Amino acid sequence: MDSDHRGGHPAATAYHGGDFVAEVVRSGFAESFHRGSVAVTDPEGRLLASIGDVTGPVFPRSSAKPLQSLAMLRAGWKPDSDADLAIASASHKGEPMHVAQVDSVLSHAGLGEDQLQCPPDLPGDPASRRAVIAVGGGARRVYMNCSGKHAGMLATCAAGGWDLSTYREPLHPLQEQITDTVEELCGEPVAATGVDGCGAPVLAVGLHGLARAYARLVEADEGTPERTVADAMRANPQLIAGTETADSRSMESLPGLLAKGGAEGVHALAVPGVGAVAVKIDDGAGRASMPVALRALQTMAGYAFPAESKRAVEDLMWPEVYGGGQPVGRLRTLL
Repeated sequence: MDSDHRGGHPAATAYHGGDFVAEVVRSGFAESFHRGSVAVTDPEGRLLASIGDVTGPVFPRSSAKPLQSLAMLRAGWKPDSDADLAIASASHKGEPMHVAQVDSVLSHAGLGEDQLQCPPDLPGDPASRRAVIAVGGGARRVYMNCSGKHAGMLATCAAGGWDLSTYREPLHPLQEQITDTVEELCGEPVAATGVDGCGAPVLAVGLHGLARAYARLVEADEGTPERTVADAMRANPQLIAGTETADSRSMESLPGLLAKGGAEGVHALAVPGVGAVAVKIDDGAGRASMPVALRALQTMAGYAFPAESKRAVEDLMWPEVYGGGQPVGRLRTLL
């Protein structure tokens, strides 16, 4: 029996999966395949093309962070800088620049790391993790890749006079604001509420809805909260993920691109004047989500990558496979 989507209960409909969208070729031999679904919209959010199931709900995981940040702005949070807003929208790697920015969000709100309710972790960036371990450091909440989002949530609650200790609860005023914002931007009701890896609520929507939301972020008028989120992310790509990560590199290489990946093979992209793409890889493989999303932007949305960006984009769209420390193949998209 279905129940209120705000309560974290089963969805009314299900995601039915997709078609073959990528293969991994090693030494000329196709050793793995990925199925998935792809939604491509025009700048107004209308569906242009699709592969697989683009209406059945999926958890967008961290691809929803820009929408969560938008809800924070609408609820009254006033970030001290666009970098603070960017880190609230990020899945960072715990590099020193990321930790400093999370600390900035907390300190400007008069808060501390001990109030974060994301799990403690070591940095995801290998060099940063080694540096922490080398000096005898251990897991901290601020290192966790969603700590920026949690810091933003806490800062929003502080600004609104809301309870800080229950900010992760689905019926908290902040989470209700986030649900309303997600439903508005996606143009559909949230089908289910779950618990994300960081402990905050995660809301299920269809891929068409997710792509529609990203189109609305980049097409919004300058100065609006929607555009403010998109602009902050694009102005600070290294904060959104980190050194040598696909999201950061793609936004550095492609003018105007907004990109945000999520766990379990989800990715969303948008380019103003072109449209938006949302991808779900059925087996949850993150290695295929960005290549498929970029290829869909090119072949299904008709985006011609700038000549100066071609090499960087191809490296992201056709990532190499290694054997014995040398490239011996590539992941290839099948779009």
